[in-house]
Amino acid sequence: MKDIVRGWRHIPQRYSLIGSKCSQCGTVFFPKRVICPECRRKGELEDLKLKGEGKIHTYSVIHTPTDEFKTIAPYVVAIIELEEGAKLTSQIVDCNPEDIEIGDEVEMVFRKIKEEGDDGVISYGYKFRLKNC
Repeated sequence: MKDIVRGWRHIPQRYSLIGSKCSQCGTVFFPKRVICPECRRKGELEDLKLKGEGKIHTYSVIHTPTDEFKTIAPYVVAIIELEEGAKLTSQIVDCNPEDIEIGDEVEMVFRKIKEEGDDGVISYGYKFRLKNC
């Protein structure tokens, strides 16, 4: 139950890409921050809704996953550089791993992340897919 409550607290981060932008240096971060790691200005960060579009910076194909993700292997995990400049890690979905290349344009989509507990509570969140797939 504690994990479910924790999950509900993080809904804004799961269903929207809300990052931070430093008003001093202009750097954009995801997830949100309270202190800018670039210029160390406390209290100078503002919320920024990210568009959810970007390019694959680098990626890896997972062939030997943990037990929880064996049914979807092989799958791709990538570092995405968003248009706003922030980088995040996400699974790439809806395409074959062989079709992915560094620099491919991607867009955010919502997908099932996992099922938890005996009741089968399903957690959803963001993943990315190729724009041309």
